Amino acid sequence: MTSAGLMDCKNALIETDGDVEAAVDVLRTQGTIKAAKKASREANEGVIAHYIQPDSKSGVLVEINCETDFVAKNEQFLEFTSEIARLKLTAPDSDFEEMRTAQVAKIGENILLSRDAKLEVEGTGLVAAYIHTGAKVGVLLQVGAGKEDTLANDDFKVLVKDITLHIAASAPVSVSRDEIDPELVAKEKAIAEEQAAGKPPQAIENIVTGKMNKFFATNCLLEQGFVKNPDVSIKDHVASVGQPLGDEITVSQFLRFQVGESF
Repeated sequence: MTSAGLMDCKNALIETDGDVEAAVDVLRTQGTIKAAKKASREANEGVIAHYIQPDSKSGVLVEINCETDFVAKNEQFLEFTSEIARLKLTAPDSDFEEMRTAQVAKIGENILLSRDAKLEVEGTGLVAAYIHTGAKVGVLLQVGAGKEDTLANDDFKVLVKDITLHIAASAPVSVSRDEIDPELVAKEKAIAEEQAAGKPPQAIENIVTGKMNKFFATNCLLEQGFVKNPDVSIKDHVASVGQPLGDEITVSQFLRFQVGESF
């Protein structure tokens, strides 16, 4: 009758002692009916938001969608997304659907809590985040170190920030080639072999190896050319920062969310 959720209807009926008309009025007052009607509308805009624990040992990335870019830039909506990110990490049992419905009623557009994921450090290291201008792309990065002192070093902090910026710009698929889906690797290798067909056997091997190395250099973070100095790989840049500190810095994991991308 109202398109409102089952629990919303049940609570309204309890509140009004079973009076259906009065219950509908309650739902109207709450804005629940408007929110329910908006739920079928497409929400293709939105933002990426994040929250990092004060000790930088864990963090979360969320994608929250709305209908228009105008709302995506709205301060109230941005505050809502920041609060959702915080609660996803600190109070994951919160009633997010109730919060979403209330926000739909306030904003006047359909809102979707599309996805969220977190990273957590075990041992010495930290989690950092970067949200690109406009909040359409966000990155969460987990970096490890051998010594606790390294985490407070300014060069280390710059390195971490630079890597998050690099991930946002270069969109790697994985940290290293070992983490890429074997089926994807096999598919790329088959394509390379087909393109090299008809060449001498030794030439085929060299061509396939070259094409696969290029594939890995394009898609693996550690093998990509650093955006600030493309002649140096991320792996070598990380090592160059760790060496003067007498430490081994490791890039453990990363997440990269982009509004509207398939996942």
